[in-house]
Amino acid sequence: MFFFMARPKNLRKIENPPQIKGYQQVGGKNTQDAVIINLEEYESIKLCDHLSLTQEEAAIKMGVSRPTLTRVYSTARKKVAEAFVLGKNIVFEGGKVYFDSDWYKCGNCNSLFNNYMHLSKPMCSLCGSLSITPIN
Repeated sequence: MFFFMARPKNLRKIENPPQIKGYQQVGGKNTQDAVIINLEEYESIKLCDHLSLTQEEAAIKMGVSRPTLTRVYSTARKKVAEAFVLGKNIVFEGGKVYFDSDWYKCGNCNSLFNNYMHLSKPMCSLCGSLSITPIN
């Protein structure tokens, strides 16, 4: 008997994590159910709907094929629709992703920040300290 294992997912590139952790419904019955939107799904909606990129352009930015982007984007839109129609909260988390810029931790104030400007000598965006360590 042969068992075939699915090919592991490749990492998908996203620029930055969402600025918020999710959305909470207002009014209606306050249900604990939440729709989980993976970070790559969030990125596909951001690129296609918010930035109005074509799916081909969005796929290139995420480092995936256009059919893969289409699948991710379709799943994301279905999840958003489920949250809207059924009155569920939305939470952004997880996924097989890597960030487009390097991330650091400040040794002074312990804040986490990224080097989105790709500076050769980054400093803490909160306190301005140069005492930082890279995060892998």
